[in-house]
Order: sequence, then structure tokens, then C-alpha cells
Amino acid sequence: MLTDFWTPIRLSIEIAATAGFLAIVLGVFFGKFMAKRTFRGKVFIETLMLLPLVLPPTVIGFLLIIIFGKNSFIGEWITWLIGQPLMFTFWAAVIASTVVAFPLMYQTARTGFEAVDEDIENAARVDGASEWQVLWRISIPMAMTSIIAGGILSLARALGEFGATLMFAGNLPGVTQTTPLAIYTAIDAGNMSLAWSWVAVMVLLSFIMLLGVHFIQRQPS
Repeated sequence: MLTDFWTPIRLSIEIAATAGFLAIVLGVFFGKFMAKRTFRGKVFIETLMLLPLVLPPTVIGFLLIIIFGKNSFIGEWITWLIGQPLMFTFWAAVIASTVVAFPLMYQTARTGFEAVDEDIENAARVDGASEWQVLWRISIPMAMTSIIAGGILSLARALGEFGATLMFAGNLPGVTQTTPLAIYTAIDAGNMSLAWSWVAVMVLLSFIMLLGVHFIQRQPS
């Protein structure tokens, strides 16, 4: 019984951590690329990247099924590559969580990079620093507060993902049944005491992460 209780929590942490890492990498890359740049179509691209913030989770799940389902070109290629369909697997849950977490990371990282003093970056270039060195030694350290805050928010969002995961990854115990899905299943079965226990864990984890964001944002730059 104790194992049954902790399995969804462990899965939630593993999926959220993986999705959070991917969201951080993608968010930092696109945030840096889009910050301080002006080009035709920028508003359209940014709107597209932020769309998961406002789309219903069922719509995101539906689109993921269309893109990665076994009847799509990408889905067929993945099935050939890994020997099984992507849907209803651990990685399907990771993809769903990454999609919903990415906009928070991107928006926060872009804001952080926009606040970096261009004169400092240009001075480093004049001194002979490559673009890679400017990124790692100037831009990222100066935007680190925003990056960390965005990473925690992305992790929290991935941890609480429900709708897209249910549609795309399913509710398979021990495979894709995260804590939000386990709560739903427990309530549906009338097991309110178990549901309350999982709710308490989720509230505690979310509170700690939001408290961390608040603490980080209060630190001097």
C-alpha cells in the first residue's frame, strides 16, 4: 500500500524533472535568441510559443496525438526508431509536461536576457570574447535570477500537468499515472482519504517551489 502511494509521486517528480530540464534548455535558447531582436514575424512566433499558456489542456493533448500519434509521419518514424508507439509511455508524459511548461520558462528567460546591459556584452566582444563566451560568462550569469525563477515555475507547472498527459500519455499506474492523475482516480473510486494524502503532498511541493521563486526574486541582482 505504501508503494502504491509513493509511486505516482515518484513518477511525477521524475517526469517533471525531465520536462523541467528540457523546458529550461529550450527556454534559455529561444529566450536568448528572441531577446532584443526585431524581425518580420517575431510577434507571430512568440504568440505561437506562448499559446500553450492559454490553450485548454485537452486541445494540447489532441494536437500532440495528431503530431506524434502512430498514424502521423512523426509517429510512424518514432515507432520505427524505438520499436513501439510513443503514446502511453513515460516520454509521452514528458513531452506533454514540457509543452505546457515551456512558455513560462521562455517568457521569464527572455525578460532576464532583455535586462542584460548590452554595453557589457559588447565590451566583452571587443576584448575578444566569442559569442559562446559572451553567452556563458556574461549573458547567462546576469540573467541567472530570471532563469532560476523560470526553471522553478516550469517545474511546478510540469508537476501539476493533468489534461494533456491524460490524453496523450494515459493513466497507466506505474508508467504514466502521475500524482494529479492518481488524485483523479482516487476521487473517482471514492477513496477520499488517499486523495487527500496526495493533495497534501502536491500542495506542500507547490508551496515550497513558489516560496523558492519568491525568495530568489527578492535577492539583489
